[in-house]
Amino acid sequence: MNDTQAAPSLSDRIHRVEASSPIVAVHFLGRSPAFVLGEEALLVVDADGGELRLPVHSGAILSSDGNGQAIVTGGDDGRVVVTDATMTSAAAATDDKRRWIDHVTFGPDGTLAWSAGKTAFVRNTRNEIRSNEVASTVGGLAFAPKGFRLAIAHYNGATLWFPNMTEARPDTFSWQGSHLGVTFSRDGKYLMTAMQEPVLHGWRLSDRKDLRMSGYAARVRSMAWTAGGDYLATSGSDQLILWPFKGKDGPMGKQPKMLAPYSARLDVVAAHPAHDIVAVGYADGLVLLVRLSDGAEITVRKLEKVAVTALAFSADGHRLAFGCENGEGGVVDLG
Repeated sequence: MNDTQAAPSLSDRIHRVEASSPIVAVHFLGRSPAFVLGEEALLVVDADGGELRLPVHSGAILSSDGNGQAIVTGGDDGRVVVTDATMTSAAAATDDKRRWIDHVTFGPDGTLAWSAGKTAFVRNTRNEIRSNEVASTVGGLAFAPKGFRLAIAHYNGATLWFPNMTEARPDTFSWQGSHLGVTFSRDGKYLMTAMQEPVLHGWRLSDRKDLRMSGYAARVRSMAWTAGGDYLATSGSDQLILWPFKGKDGPMGKQPKMLAPYSARLDVVAAHPAHDIVAVGYADGLVLLVRLSDGAEITVRKLEKVAVTALAFSADGHRLAFGCENGEGGVVDLG
């Protein structure tokens, strides 16, 4: 979107939220958005606009994830807390050394993973907790879409770990540099990491072939797989960059699709669960819906000079929530 181009707008349909604290993430509990605040609490907004502030940590909230039915958060108090749709919060784990919980993620069937320092932990469906220590501080966690396997990003690569196979040694994929985020392709064939430098790195797991995606202006802090897994949508530029993963060779030898060019940096992406639509949030506060087939744009939130820090769709795709660094947020019914 150039600065003079007009796009259809949904801004008059926003239910606005004032969190009075920076919003660092947003997830849905059913149809209710839960805004993760930088300190101590979740702010949940029900279908009628009522707000409930839930204290979940005694200090900063460092990490979060949601699966539609629950939200898991990690804090600098050393606790892993799960909040469910009944608005009940309970500690799933407490680090015995009270280390910061840097990363959390949900896995299949309600399993959990989290990290503290160099150690990744998994709690399986039998409530057994297992751990694996890697060579450096964990930079990101992701469960494989099939099978009980966890990817752990760290300095100089990523490690694949089978927590339920105690006899199997973790498998490390090496690439020099600091890997700070990790995700599997929807078909499980590729492992992708976001690095400290403005590039993505990846591996085709079948033959360990390296993939390197460059051309970003800033570090990629947000990644999302589009419906069906055909594209990996990414932040880190002044436009939406989508890497193609359909076909037997995925993005190898292919150029990305680039949409929604703008004058500010794109900081956050979220993919619609059913349609090839991506929500994007920019450093100056603009939020757009972008249709991948033709690049058509709809404005959700107009430029307000405050960076967008969080975006999420509800599981049915009918609602979109956003949050900003100054505590402003909102939810839009998309119909």
